[in-house]
Amino acid sequence: MFRDRAHAGRDLAAELKKLDLPDPVVLALPPGGVPVAVEIARALAAPIDLLLVRKVAAPGNPELCVAAIVDGMPPDVVINREIVEAYGLDDDALRQLVKEARPESDQGRAAYASRRRQLSVRGRTAILVDDGVATGTTVKMALRALRRREPGAIVLAVPVAPAEVADELAAEADRLVCLSRPGRFRALSFHYRDFPEISREEVVELMKSAHLARKAALTARRGEA
Repeated sequence: MFRDRAHAGRDLAAELKKLDLPDPVVLALPPGGVPVAVEIARALAAPIDLLLVRKVAAPGNPELCVAAIVDGMPPDVVINREIVEAYGLDDDALRQLVKEARPESDQGRAAYASRRRQLSVRGRTAILVDDGVATGTTVKMALRALRRREPGAIVLAVPVAPAEVADELAAEADRLVCLSRPGRFRALSFHYRDFPEISREEVVELMKSAHLARKAALTARRGEA
């Protein structure tokens, strides 16, 4: 059990530092992944950014994801082929569902308006971070979108995930760093002593603090040189 998300982030950072990953960039899935990712970025002296994922729900079933809109310039639309085929959706029907979900995706992006220009992962080690995984659908869509952006390698770093889901996600990433893989998975909050909801305002402040800390570290490094 982790004390809180920051504790989980520090534990993950300790494992990631052992890997000596080249040219890392940390990507947080908000909101829960941000406090975890901030600790990792600080420990690795790496830049940090957000990766927003908006699920596109199946008709009449908001729990099932037929596609995902992944933030970017332009955004990526990743299709969940198994669900699309199960529902018998043709291209026109799928396009309409994506079109209906896109305004909410844009609103989510606008909520983090203080973000800087999105970091490029081309040729770099992209470390995708969340505070844990339950079904793995959102993370899987994010990993597939990242792959299209041609990183040198993709590392998925999460504190906890069900064993079978961890195995599935390991096949989508080049490396998986997962601290706990319980065979019987309970709610994600069960694995934390303190697991509060995180507001958009808190995400913005955490990211601002992380950017300022990195800027100060780079300035100090240049002064030493």
